[in-house]
Amino acid sequence: MAAPASAPADSRSRPAVRDVVFVDGVRTPFGKAGSKGQYAQTRADDMVVKVIRELLRRHPELPAERIDEVAIAATTQIGDQGLTIGRTAALLAGLPKSVPGFAIDRMCAGAMTAVTTVSSGIAFGAYDVVIAGGVEHMGNHPMGEGADPNPRFVSDKIVDPSALVMGSTAENLHDRYPSLTKERTDAYAALSQQRYDEAMQAGKIAPDLVPVATRSDEGWGLATTDEPPRPGTTVETLSGLKTPFRPHGRVTPGNAAGLNDGATGALLADAETAEELGLPVGMRLVGYAFAGVEPEVMGVGPVPATEKALQRAGLTIDDIGLFEINEAFAVQVLAFLEHFGIADDDPRVNPWGGAIACGHPLASSGVRLMTQLSRHFEEHPEVRYGITTMCIGIGMGGTVIWENPNYNAGGEQ
Repeated sequence: MAAPASAPADSRSRPAVRDVVFVDGVRTPFGKAGSKGQYAQTRADDMVVKVIRELLRRHPELPAERIDEVAIAATTQIGDQGLTIGRTAALLAGLPKSVPGFAIDRMCAGAMTAVTTVSSGIAFGAYDVVIAGGVEHMGNHPMGEGADPNPRFVSDKIVDPSALVMGSTAENLHDRYPSLTKERTDAYAALSQQRYDEAMQAGKIAPDLVPVATRSDEGWGLATTDEPPRPGTTVETLSGLKTPFRPHGRVTPGNAAGLNDGATGALLADAETAEELGLPVGMRLVGYAFAGVEPEVMGVGPVPATEKALQRAGLTIDDIGLFEINEAFAVQVLAFLEHFGIADDDPRVNPWGGAIACGHPLASSGVRLMTQLSRHFEEHPEVRYGITTMCIGIGMGGTVIWENPNYNAGGEQ
C-alpha cells in the first residue's frame, strides 16, 4: 500500500498575500527618434539613471538600502539597453551595491510587465520596496534591430507576414472592424493632441517630467518637454497624410504613435512598508492579466486582457471610472472602446491625451499610463477603479486594474 501523502506545511510558514501600492512615477520627456531628436547623442541607460535618481530625490523618506529590486524593461536589449540594464542602471544611479536588478522584455508592455512582476514579488513577501520602469531609445536601436525571426513563422504559416509589421497589423484591424473608419481614427488622433495640449497648458504633465541634459553637435542642452506633440492638429490636416503600410490604407503617421526615445520609472511597495516609511500611496493594485490574440491583429489584445482581469477581480467594465489606454494606433483604442460600448470621445478615456500626442518609446510606456492614472485619481475621488491597458506586439494585450486610495473622499460615484 502506498505511503500516505505528507501533511501540508504549517500555514504559518506561508506568507499572507500583501497589498501592493503604487507610490509614485516619473519619466523623462519623450523625444523623436533619429539624428535630429533631442536624445540622438544620449545613452539609454543614462535616461534610466535620471528617473531612478529623481524618484529618490522626491522621496528622501526612503533609504536607498531599503530598495529590494530594480526591474527595467527594454524591447531591444543590446548596446546601451543591454547588459541587464536594471542592475547596471542601479549601480550608475548610485544605489547601494547590495540592491539587485534585472532586465525584462514584453515589447510595448515591458514596463507594465516589470510592474506586475515585481508586484507579485511584493504580494508574496519577497520584496518590500521596488523600482520598476522601462526605456527605449528607438533612434539608436530601431525596433527589431538584431532580431532573427524564425523562418518557420512564415513557411509553416504560424503567422501571416503582416504580423511582424506593427503598422500592417493596424491595417488588418481596420479590415476586421469596418466601422472603424479612417475618419474616426483621425478624429480620435486630433482629440488626443488637443487633450494633451490642454493638459500641458494647465500644468498637469510637466511636474512628472525629469529634465535630462542632452548633447548635440551644437553643444549641451536640456530636454524639458516632449518633442512629438503637434498642437493645433485637426482632422483636416490629418486627412491628407500618406498611408505607408498599405496603398489607400487608413493608418498614417498622424493617427499612430511615432518612433520615440524615453524612459520611465515607478516606486512600488507593500502597504505596510509604505506606511512605515511615510511613503505616499497613489494607487492600490487590484489585479492584472495578459492575454494572447492573433498576431496579425495584435491591436485587439487589450480586449481579452481586460475581460480576463475584470473577471478575476470580480468587477465589470461598469465599475471602471478612468481608463489609460496606450495609443499605439488610434484604431486599436477604438476597437477597445467599441467592444465595451464606450464613446470615442468619452472624457474618462485618456483625459490628458495619449501616445499619439506625447510619444510611445515602446517598453517605457506602461509606467507613463500608471503615473497619469494616479494623478487622475487625485483629481477624481468619486472614482474607485481605473485601468491601464495596452496592446503588445506578436499578438498580446495587458491590463492592470487599480483602486483609488482617495475614493469616497468626495462622495459616492
